[in-house]
Amino acid sequence: MNRAPPIPLSFRLVSKNVPAFNLDMIISRLALVAALLSATAVVAKDSDSKKHPAAGAPGFETIFDGKDLSKIETKGNWEIQDDGSLHLTPREGEKGWKRYSSYLWLKDDYENFTFDFEFKYTKGGNSGLYFRCADNIDPTASGFEVQILDSFGVEKELGHHDMGGVIKTQGALKNASIAPGEWNQMTVTMKGDQLTVVLNGHLIQDFNLREKKPKDLKLAKTGKICIQDHGLPFTVRNIRVKKL
Repeated sequence: MNRAPPIPLSFRLVSKNVPAFNLDMIISRLALVAALLSATAVVAKDSDSKKHPAAGAPGFETIFDGKDLSKIETKGNWEIQDDGSLHLTPREGEKGWKRYSSYLWLKDDYENFTFDFEFKYTKGGNSGLYFRCADNIDPTASGFEVQILDSFGVEKELGHHDMGGVIKTQGALKNASIAPGEWNQMTVTMKGDQLTVVLNGHLIQDFNLREKKPKDLKLAKTGKICIQDHGLPFTVRNIRVKKL
């Protein structure tokens, strides 16, 4: 039986004006294209932390859906409203921020994550989003806080105690506050030591937390997430988190 001759690695098309193609060269170029596509995917993935996730984005766990508080622990006076939001009305005598058991605590621990939620406050409102808390005893001592404060209309350079500042670390890159009584959206992403915060569509934090944090504060590898009860009316909704 006659056997077909082996296919050469190099071949020439019929037209004399078309150059010869080498199989090794083709494979090399395909590998380069694959590497470029992979790098593009990495850039796109990193850019995801610099914007709000879309509604229904994959991978997110709903923490509060307007009906169920089973994924939250708190002793504060947070009450589900008819519109599906969760409103804090401090009880008589409940003032300040040192009643840590009244915070809204997620039950799980988180290392790398994206936390997304909406909130609103009254004029002069104050709260905060804590993360990488080593325990649920005192988040101010064992975790880090992204400040939530009525900074609407503030024109000066923002400090770490203004809206979007990371307490004891640095102020927000810009003032993305909107008027009291309006819904805000905040997305906080922690990946390794890199922290990004997006507020109302604006990137307001993007830095290495381990490098910029105060030397006397430890950055836990994993920890709790909670929302502060500052003894002032405060409302949240659409709380969700994604482990990265």
